[in-house]
Amino acid sequence: PLMLIIYNQPVYWLPIIGAHLLFFSAITLRTRINNVDWDFLRRTSVYIIPAALVGVLGLLNLPNQWLVIFIYVITLLYAVMWLLNIDIHSNKDWLDKMLLVLGGYVAGTSLSGAPLMVAVFMRNIAFHQLRNTMFVLWFVLVSLKMSTFAVLGVKLHLLTALLLLPIAAIGHVIGLKAHDLILKNDQLFKRLMGGLLLAISLVGLWQL
Repeated sequence: PLMLIIYNQPVYWLPIIGAHLLFFSAITLRTRINNVDWDFLRRTSVYIIPAALVGVLGLLNLPNQWLVIFIYVITLLYAVMWLLNIDIHSNKDWLDKMLLVLGGYVAGTSLSGAPLMVAVFMRNIAFHQLRNTMFVLWFVLVSLKMSTFAVLGVKLHLLTALLLLPIAAIGHVIGLKAHDLILKNDQLFKRLMGGLLLAISLVGLWQL
């Protein structure tokens, strides 16, 4: 969302973000690949991956302004929920499937579907395996998205991604070191992040 304020073309930014995600998730999983809930990942992939592919096709075919509004509205929804301390809960099988499909579609369109899928994963995966399992899922989804971009001739902007890699690396390292602290202060983190995302989304929508 912040990048869209600078240049409001999702198809420009998503290959750059995708390249960074592939790089850093591969590094992170290098020593943690055995600490992944592969069984649950396989069972949920049948709902997530097809929806994500539909989302990628939507990203490449829908009008750009629709996509930008969609991304800001989704971000605004997350922001309000975090500010008001509202969590996404699921305790029914049909609701789990709906969240996985919706999360997959949003991830395919904008890479912002994680909160929807985490609501299901958190309830079904051991806490110590959650982050690594999500890293694998994200690696698969981004690989599919980048492959689709390449096949359909979308410019990947790999040089730009390479130039921005050191800056992304700083954020990645800070995120890894802050992970445990964030978990211990979850509500405070969500409120701060919610307020920031709310401001960014309102500015972005105002620009439109």
